Amino acid sequence: MTTVPLGAHFRHCCRSETPKFVTDSRKYKHSPVCYNTIRTSILNYGAKTSQFTPFYHSRVPNTTVRASANNSASDTAVLDSAVSDEVIFRETFPLQHVRKAEGKIIIRLDRGDDEENWQLTVGCNLPGKWILHWGVNYVNDIGSEWDQPPVEMRPLDSITIKDYAIETPLTKSSTTEEGDTVYQVKIAFNTKSSIAAINFVLKDEETGSWYQYRGRDFKVPLVNFSDGDDNAVGRLSSMMIQSEETHSETENKNDNSQESVKGFYVEHPIVQETAVENAMNVYIKRCLKTSKYLVNMETDIPDDIIVHWGISTDGSNKWEIPSGPYPANTNLFKNKALRTQLPRKEDGNGCYGVFPLDEETAGFLFVLKVNDNTWINYKGNDFYIPIPKENKQDETLDEEDTSYTNEIINEIRHLVTGISSEANRKAKTKEAQELILQEIEKLAAEAYSIFRSSIQTVPDIIEEVVDAEAAVKIHSATGTGFEILFQGFNWESNKSGKWYVELEEKAAELASLGFTVAWLPPPTESISPEGYMPRDLYNLNSRYGNTDELKSVVKKFHQVGIRVLGDAVINHRCAHYQNQNGIWNIFGGLLNWDDRAVVGDDPHFQGRGNKSSGDNFHAAPNIDHSQEFVRKDLCEWLRWLRKEIGYDGWRLDYVRGFWGGYVKEYMEASEPYFSVGEYWDSLSYTYGEMDHNQDAHRQRIVDWINDTNGTCGAFDVTTKGILHSAIERCEYWRLSDSKGKPPGVVGWWPSRAVTFIENHDTGSTQGHWRFPGGKEMQGYAYILTHPGTPSVFYDHMFSHFKSEISALMSLRKRNKIQCRSTVKIVKSERDVYAAIVDEKVAVKIGPGHYEPESGSQKWSLAVQGNDYKVWEAS
Repeated sequence: MTTVPLGAHFRHCCRSETPKFVTDSRKYKHSPVCYNTIRTSILNYGAKTSQFTPFYHSRVPNTTVRASANNSASDTAVLDSAVSDEVIFRETFPLQHVRKAEGKIIIRLDRGDDEENWQLTVGCNLPGKWILHWGVNYVNDIGSEWDQPPVEMRPLDSITIKDYAIETPLTKSSTTEEGDTVYQVKIAFNTKSSIAAINFVLKDEETGSWYQYRGRDFKVPLVNFSDGDDNAVGRLSSMMIQSEETHSETENKNDNSQESVKGFYVEHPIVQETAVENAMNVYIKRCLKTSKYLVNMETDIPDDIIVHWGISTDGSNKWEIPSGPYPANTNLFKNKALRTQLPRKEDGNGCYGVFPLDEETAGFLFVLKVNDNTWINYKGNDFYIPIPKENKQDETLDEEDTSYTNEIINEIRHLVTGISSEANRKAKTKEAQELILQEIEKLAAEAYSIFRSSIQTVPDIIEEVVDAEAAVKIHSATGTGFEILFQGFNWESNKSGKWYVELEEKAAELASLGFTVAWLPPPTESISPEGYMPRDLYNLNSRYGNTDELKSVVKKFHQVGIRVLGDAVINHRCAHYQNQNGIWNIFGGLLNWDDRAVVGDDPHFQGRGNKSSGDNFHAAPNIDHSQEFVRKDLCEWLRWLRKEIGYDGWRLDYVRGFWGGYVKEYMEASEPYFSVGEYWDSLSYTYGEMDHNQDAHRQRIVDWINDTNGTCGAFDVTTKGILHSAIERCEYWRLSDSKGKPPGVVGWWPSRAVTFIENHDTGSTQGHWRFPGGKEMQGYAYILTHPGTPSVFYDHMFSHFKSEISALMSLRKRNKIQCRSTVKIVKSERDVYAAIVDEKVAVKIGPGHYEPESGSQKWSLAVQGNDYKVWEAS
């Protein structure tokens, strides 16, 4: 086994001289690492923000490289001490990644001192500021709405949430059987009370994460539930925690006796994710004896690091396996890459490694794997380090190009001089002058071709196909173009039973704040209380209120100048009756369809219709919109809602489920003032990290809008996801695409993009994709100053954000920012994003610095808050 000291390789690597090496700019222009322009700022900021001192400022131990035991002698990384002191490449990369911790939620039901008194314990064995969000169901309750428990049942430090829930902090304890430290809360109750079940979700206030059971509330039943109960079919809470003994007993009982209460102990696995910032330093030297390049890297990540790496010999991002020797602890990975375990630094604060590369190597590609479960890449791509080459060939090429170009310029000058002189003008015939002009054109074209070949161009992906319309013209996808949408409900709004009445009281205030359109919840009778499992479409008595209350709130909104959208759920519909096979696919009410109205390719509901034109929603029968009688009935229903209730337009639920061409028919039939569809699918991820390029995702949304012939807009889920990730991870470079435009639908078809940061699904008590906590105003600063139609969520408007959101709305209206406004992105870096909109408004979000330049245009600060500022042109 051969060992070689490497101490000398780490010293004197911060020389101030300019390296006598350059990269072939035409060859490496695609590289995501632009070390010629951003080296200093990233280096300084990376060291500052992570408390990481780059290794070239510190004493380096006398380190050795050892060949692994399973490597042959020829593969051993034997490095000579004759290494150039000259650093030919150096870069510090900020590393943002998610640290995952596996834990469990512990749920225990124990008997107290006697048969009547019991105690429910909920705990978690992971550190955090844990809050139990909980409520109860009472015996004979209809539906699955939560209620507040009696006062005597509430632990100390509990607070009430509206009129339906309680929040109780978990306290630290170390009394588990395994000896683990857990955070827990205990709830005592009496079986003589009328409580039927306890419902809860767990919240980590430090990360803003909510923990449920497979997207549903935890539910601890204290009495039996019949098959007809809502929760027995998963309407709200699908988890019923019982011991096997209890489960078998309750199947044979129909009464709600207290004997059904049994003790149990259940553990539910969870994964806690925490955003972590570290840094990685990479520099390259040259071995004078072997002519190899030595790629040195060091990181302050305290965990085990494996580098998956390869090389490029042609400047592309295609991975190739280099020839040896390799660093110690290097193995071949699936014949596609090498992987090297980085050794620890002597002080234990991170890892380091040295990778020798042949002279022919054009680039070094790699990704990092932390603790064998977390991948780290660079802005959604593999790390790519271009290997600088000597500039002799480039200089020769440049000289040849320059010499040839100068010849062309001199020839053009000679011809122009000849044709311009008075003497020659008289002497030359008209035909001769035309020949000279033609020669000039040829030479100019040749010169221009040289210029074009030196510039990398990117073809347009899509163009805005809709001309800018006058503000007074109404379109079903844009309204006037100056709309600001208010989502008038959250996931819990149905629980009051009088939501329409409560909302009507807020109408005047919403109008004064500047909202022009209000989106109301689904109005129809529904199996689920939230309204998204509709049954009889003509029955408008819902958990939000009755038909008269709905008409009243719509009328009130109209009186204060706000248009109203109905939430139309037409992708699926719950059946009234079973067919001969016991399948629920026969409908009642005015629209008494049979199973021909159900798509034929969903095995759950055995429809006799055609195949679905979209993605199936498996919780209810999917409607076959290809059937003419279905489309006719739905067109008539939409027209009836407009006339009978006064709706001005639609929010269409789950439009992924059916072709956008059918939506065009519905829009033309109902002639809405404004309409928007919910096309929500997953963004692109690699190694668990969101990709920088989300063009495929927004293309799917744009394709759907195009299928509607532009008659309906769509929620800009792409912008929501990218904005979410950029702000959460301090990666504001994500907010500019490869062409310097906004990276969501708003960058391609802004007039059809409805931007948002939160809604009843992503936030509220569901929390499927909650916006980073405490940073919501950065999101609103973005969407309320940018093109598209912004949507504001109820929970945010009626919170401590109200004054800041109101100020941004006023600024938008004052400067006439609209859905087709133009955006000029002026800064898009790790810690700051800045843009100028319509040359009237400048905005920056992120902790980094930006101030708009004042030249002929003066700027005045109009609105500011935590990590955001907005200026107006004066």
